[in-house]
Amino acid sequence: MKKTFSKKGTISRKRKQKQGGSVAQPSNPAYQDGYRLGYEEGLNAGTVSYGNYMDGTSIVIPTFNQVAYLKECINSIKANTDVPYEIIVVDNASSDGTAAYLRNQKSGIRYTILEENRGFSGGINYGLMMARGKYIVMLNNDTVVTKGWLTHMLHCLQSDEQIAAVGPVTNYIGGDQQIDVPYQRIQDMWAFAERYSIPDPSQWRITDRLVGFCLLFRRELISEVGYLDEGYRIGNYEDEDWNIRIHLLNRKLAVAGDSFIHHYGSVSMKKLADQFVQTNDRNAKFYADKWGNPHDLVQSTKEILRTENTPEINKYAYHLYPNYRWIQSAAGSLYWLADGQKHRVSYGGEEADYHLFRKRAVTLSRPELRQIPTGVDITASSEQEVAGMMRLQNYTFGLPEGSIIAENSLNENSELFQLCQGKRRPFVTRYAAECWLNDTDIIHILSSQIIHTLPLGLPLIAPSVMYHSL
Repeated sequence: MKKTFSKKGTISRKRKQKQGGSVAQPSNPAYQDGYRLGYEEGLNAGTVSYGNYMDGTSIVIPTFNQVAYLKECINSIKANTDVPYEIIVVDNASSDGTAAYLRNQKSGIRYTILEENRGFSGGINYGLMMARGKYIVMLNNDTVVTKGWLTHMLHCLQSDEQIAAVGPVTNYIGGDQQIDVPYQRIQDMWAFAERYSIPDPSQWRITDRLVGFCLLFRRELISEVGYLDEGYRIGNYEDEDWNIRIHLLNRKLAVAGDSFIHHYGSVSMKKLADQFVQTNDRNAKFYADKWGNPHDLVQSTKEILRTENTPEINKYAYHLYPNYRWIQSAAGSLYWLADGQKHRVSYGGEEADYHLFRKRAVTLSRPELRQIPTGVDITASSEQEVAGMMRLQNYTFGLPEGSIIAENSLNENSELFQLCQGKRRPFVTRYAAECWLNDTDIIHILSSQIIHTLPLGLPLIAPSVMYHSL
């Protein structure tokens, strides 16, 4: 290989080795000391800052086989966002050149290329793990943002601590976020947006529902309500699910009416053709099985929270989980959930029994687990020993605290409750009960009259489905 020389005849340090290689460093002791000192200072700075979040917004974009729309979306963000931000793209195993486009980006984009299509929920969840911002936006790839879009939404979110999430208005979406627009072509959209996107707090309003094409929230919301439920395959209904969980914590949703985003609308879903109907029907059934009648559920829960006047209860979703249950981390650490605390369990019995408990345990995400207060560690050799150690010695109708009861008879339509501190806490659906109950649970049949002598407690909801470690 031909060498290049500097004017002094030595090998030029400007010449690199192959891409990704390094240049041989001088052997001068002073240089080596300086190099080592610089490395140590950089390492220390990185260690100190590890876990700190960016004072800005992470914009998470899941994408699948829509590289042209993705480019337009990213270009619009770069041209129309005047507050600190980072872009995170999660490619759901596209085959249209999306990966090559992302790899060729010089700066301003962090990305991951998945080996399989995890759908909207899975893609968003992966991006949420990567996010470093104090604020996070979930954004569809078939959107074009306009001047002031993020600034106006941030101002709306920051105006009230009770607002959990904010969405913009748009030309194409369901619900009250859709507005009439005068343009037909994307080229004519910019003039409209220039006139429309003027800061105006009078255009902010509280709403019952936000659509997930664009959602802004504080990163703490992930710890409070959890990740998106990956039980909704490909896409649709996962945003409705998230709305319910936010409402159950008595938080607000808001529309920033002074923030406009153009939305092409369901581009990826329309590509599914006949599979779209099948996917939508499947997700609709999963939604109904999980939540039953969500409107009545939300209203009754808010009434309980208002009556009990215990604001600390509605901070995190784990308060809506049943008592005396096995839970575990994605890594397999086993805990016993009791009275609002997680107790790490070291099992002293047979290995086969330990793995059985692991199978019964509900897996919670890291953000959710971190928010549950940690109680004393437990060493036990049986499930009965764990339960006996940790249960309160309370009895209702002669049944121990935490017992599962049903009205009159046991069939697929029976409403199930858990006894908790003298109250009956209903599982919101049979699906929710099946997520938490296992073959060791005895269901006690009581008359409806007896059960309804107990005051109604907070509902018990199903955990989110997670197919990957989060």
